[in-house]
Amino acid sequence: MSADPALVLDVSRLISRLGGGPATGIDRVEAAWLRHLRTSGRNHLLLCRVRRGQLLLPPQAGEAIQGWLDGATDRLPPAGLLDRLAGRRGLPARAEAALRRMALLRTPRDGRGLLRRIRKRLGKDTVYLNVGHANIDAALWQSLEGLRRVALIHDTIPLDHPEFTRAGQSEKFRARFEVLMRHADGLLTVSDATRKDVMRWRNKLGLPDHAPISPAHIGTDLSTPDVSRLPAGLDLTRPYFLTLGTIEPRKNHALLLDAWEALARRMPAEKLPRLFIIGRRGWENHEVFQRLDALPANGAVQEFNALDDGAVAEILSRSHGLMIPSRAEGFGLPLTEAAARGVPIFCAPLPAVQELLGDYARYLSPDDPLCWAGAAALLAPSLPLRLEPLKVPQWESHFGLVFKSFCDRTPSFGPQTGK
Repeated sequence: MSADPALVLDVSRLISRLGGGPATGIDRVEAAWLRHLRTSGRNHLLLCRVRRGQLLLPPQAGEAIQGWLDGATDRLPPAGLLDRLAGRRGLPARAEAALRRMALLRTPRDGRGLLRRIRKRLGKDTVYLNVGHANIDAALWQSLEGLRRVALIHDTIPLDHPEFTRAGQSEKFRARFEVLMRHADGLLTVSDATRKDVMRWRNKLGLPDHAPISPAHIGTDLSTPDVSRLPAGLDLTRPYFLTLGTIEPRKNHALLLDAWEALARRMPAEKLPRLFIIGRRGWENHEVFQRLDALPANGAVQEFNALDDGAVAEILSRSHGLMIPSRAEGFGLPLTEAAARGVPIFCAPLPAVQELLGDYARYLSPDDPLCWAGAAALLAPSLPLRLEPLKVPQWESHFGLVFKSFCDRTPSFGPQTGK
């Protein structure tokens, strides 16, 4: 394979998530790859799964998709007739209608005919790259045999902790995992901890081990703080901490609510630091949602579900610390965003987190709310502490590692032992 292969990037996740609220970590990775291809000059095409098939898209479609991600959706056409009849009228359906008009090729869901058209446009030395945990179907991946098929795996949480996922998601993830183990020519992970998890599950399930696996830390974008994007009336002059991420069971928001209840019992209201819970509401977390709904307006604990990146950056940069008591993580972009700004971090001692942060963070038990309450009480009386910013992974390094992994004829992936 040549040192500069062409690329087919799968953008199915980005299209399916349009209008779905603040971007998740996986969304941000796929968006970063789209931006990179638009600006790097690398020969490429895009692939998108739609309701009734696959669309092979020209590079120019990337500019349109980027505009939709940035909010320029007013000129999207109406959803197609069949979608409207099925009640699909939202942004993903409207985007699919626009993409069908741009498509170089439309195929059934199994992708028959894609390989021939891709090779005709890009040549034989072409890589299909899937970084979004979407469009992972055995028939499609078989149709793409002849390209070098590479996927990025973010975590194995649905296999390790099915109790933290929506009903049925663990089974769906396992099916996709098996497709990747059987059909991918190369696998990448967002951390070495996730790489070890992938190999452990590959061995446990007795799946083929032909695909080399290499870690490639994803990059960290530091948005510019923007005070104008803050909610009206939000006071950032009093001490506060924040937690950042989808409100779902594995993020362990219940521990922080318990910690702040403990603080409220032992501190006068005027000295109580605040806790900002930032992130959209997820799934299977009804007890936490009920506790959040019962919070008093403008109380010590406040929830924000739809802040943009500028507002989040403003809150993070002025905070007394980021608190992430998660029970499972594959990477943790909020952690690297805080560390790059010198913001103190309190988090659970998870393998991926320790790999990224080393001794920068203070590690606390995810089962002991009093420890977290004590940490907040210790820092709150002083001005916000700032540490030496940590050197965190950058996107250019990530792209370089990925290309190095699958561009050489004999890629230098890491050792494949599952131990």
